[in-house]
Amino acid sequence: MRTLGLIGGMSWVSTAHYYRLLNELVAQRLGGLHSARVLLESVDFAEIEARKLDGDWDAVAHRLAGAGRRLEAAGADALVLCTNTMHYVAAAIEDAVDIPFLHIADTTAQAVAGAGLSRVGLLATAFTMEQTFYVSRFASYGVEVVTPDADDRREVSRIIYDELCHNVVRDESRALYRDVVGRMEGVQGVILGCTEVELLIGADDVPVPVFPTTLLHAQAAVDFALA
Repeated sequence: MRTLGLIGGMSWVSTAHYYRLLNELVAQRLGGLHSARVLLESVDFAEIEARKLDGDWDAVAHRLAGAGRRLEAAGADALVLCTNTMHYVAAAIEDAVDIPFLHIADTTAQAVAGAGLSRVGLLATAFTMEQTFYVSRFASYGVEVVTPDADDRREVSRIIYDELCHNVVRDESRALYRDVVGRMEGVQGVILGCTEVELLIGADDVPVPVFPTTLLHAQAAVDFALA
C-alpha cells in the first residue's frame, strides 16, 4: 500500500472527515483490520485564512508547498490537499514536489463528466464560487458550473465559516442550502464544493445528483494507494 500525504487543518473538521473516509474505504476494499497509510501535516487555519484575506497568496503558497515538501521527505507517495479553496495555489504545491498531486477538482469533474452531466451547480466558499481557478478546471472537462446569486453565495459561505468549520450542523442551514439549490435553474447536479458541506447535505436533500468532493477525492486517493 502506498502512503498518502495529507495537507490538512483547513478546517480540522474536514480533515477529520478525510481521515475517517480514507480508513473506511481501505477497510472496505481490503477487509479485516486494514487501514490507510497516512502522513498528515495540519496547519493553523487562522494563519492561512488571514493571509488569504490579506491577498497574500504567495505566503499561503509558500506555507502549503513547504508542507508538501516535508510530507514527501517523510515518505509520502502522493499529496492530498484537504480543502477546495486552497487549491487556488495547487500549482505551487505541484511545482515544489516530485510526487503526484491529486487535484480535487479533477476527481470531481471526472465523476460529473462520467455521469453524463454537462451543467451543475456549485456550493462552496464565496472565494471558490467567485474566482475562476475552480470552475475553469471543470470547463476543461466540458462541464459548465453554475453558482448561486450574490446573496445566496454570502449565506452559503457564512454557514461554512461560522458553523461547519466549528463542527456545528444546523437543520436551519440545511434547509437554506436546499432552497439555494432550488434557485439554481437548469442544473443537472450539484457539486458539494467545500470539504465541510457534505457534512450538512447529501443525496437525500436535493432532487438532483450530488457530487461530494471530499468523498470523491478520498476515493481517488485510495485508488492510488492500492493500485
